[in-house]
Amino acid sequence: MTATEVPAITDIRGPQKLGPLTPLVGVWEGNVGIDLSYHNNDDETGHTSYFERASFKPIGVQENGDQKLWGLNYSMTAWRHGEEGMDPFHDEIGFLLWDKANGQIMRTVVFGRGIAIQAGSAAEPHDTVLHFDAEPGDPSYGILQNRYLMERAEIKDFTSTFTIIDDDTFSYTSDLLLRLVATGTEMHHTDQNTLHRVRRFHPGSEFN
Repeated sequence: MTATEVPAITDIRGPQKLGPLTPLVGVWEGNVGIDLSYHNNDDETGHTSYFERASFKPIGVQENGDQKLWGLNYSMTAWRHGEEGMDPFHDEIGFLLWDKANGQIMRTVVFGRGIAIQAGSAAEPHDTVLHFDAEPGDPSYGILQNRYLMERAEIKDFTSTFTIIDDDTFSYTSDLLLRLVATGTEMHHTDQNTLHRVRRFHPGSEFN
């Protein structure tokens, strides 16, 4: 490129204080969700398909001494197909956080089932594959669950990945390794979905 040439606008990036979380800002919907879990009423493991709506909104900078965290508050809610007008079967709220100085992303999440997880991993500012991992007992990226679940479906490990596919599409996978008393075995409770942006939080957007 010569000194007189101007780069294409798509080649120019703003400060992107949210780092790798930047593409997630907005409201998203996905209709191809698949949940694999143990169904207590049927005493069997099976699949459930679902519709999901997610929202990611920026929060102000969070300061812990010299540490600065930028992030999003978020919610993800899912309805079984055929029950979209009824109560959701899955609901979670939390924060996604970016620690630029230490190259870490975090997912601080509470599930409506009485589960709280702080998960995270190393990340670079423009990563498009984001990993959130946690395990019981880890002082930084750990897992808490209510006593009933601890006794009957103890979480042994949590892994989740967000993949930014393009400007208006992302997918995720989630895996809870459970120790099930009902079966006397361990099983992977998994979820996956692909979501598309349906609203932008942007002053020039018709969806604002």
